[in-house]
Amino acid sequence: MIIIRNPKKWLFVRKNKIKNKTLGFVPTMGALHEGHLSLIRRSKRENDLTCASIFINPAQFNDKNDLKNYPASLESDIKKLKSEKTDFLFLPDEKTMYSDGYSFKVSENSISKSLCGKSRPGHFDGVLTVVMKLFNIARPDSAYFGEKDYQQYVLIKNMSEAFFMNIEIIPCPLIREKDGLALSSRNRLLSEKERLSAQLLNKALKTGKSKNDIKRILNKSGFNVEYVENKWGRKLAAAKLGKVRLIDNVKI
Repeated sequence: MIIIRNPKKWLFVRKNKIKNKTLGFVPTMGALHEGHLSLIRRSKRENDLTCASIFINPAQFNDKNDLKNYPASLESDIKKLKSEKTDFLFLPDEKTMYSDGYSFKVSENSISKSLCGKSRPGHFDGVLTVVMKLFNIARPDSAYFGEKDYQQYVLIKNMSEAFFMNIEIIPCPLIREKDGLALSSRNRLLSEKERLSAQLLNKALKTGKSKNDIKRILNKSGFNVEYVENKWGRKLAAAKLGKVRLIDNVKI
């Protein structure tokens, strides 16, 4: 696996070394788990070459403590990517990605204001901005996103189409633990007791009950529910368990 930190070096490689091969791209914030690795495998099946990126994006954290506590495990992440025979890792730092001091950003004025965006002001501005930057650097033929962050997937797909980016945005199935909890880097922040309770989020969504009934079930079980909504043919939810914010969705 070739690790590249400088965008100009990557652009040289993309233009001169792999210009006639298809490239799949998997952007991540590290703390890799089986969900991320499933995206790598899908990309490898469908492309000649695969590039992953790791960058903990400060612009998408509206809560500074959330950024401070975000799990980072770069050494382990690199080993996992190598074990999957990932071809390239793009590994920029904050100075590289935000040399402008975040004075330019991408904003969406509809979908991003609802659901997760309602309780996390500025979050999706940060997501869309960094993804556009990464797309412009990586210049992939296709990019892979997990369906756990379904609102994020919809926004990135719409952004790609709105700006004529000529990148196929591919949604990949949500990967779960054996008890149904959606895999997430944040799960490792749960206490032992909270981890046992966390499985109830998915179980409640699968009951087929109304949105209000699901909220009541979760609140009684110790969750602090932000929303349960039906959209895009899915039932989506966000709730805090202790200090950890969990999201999930199931097809209706």
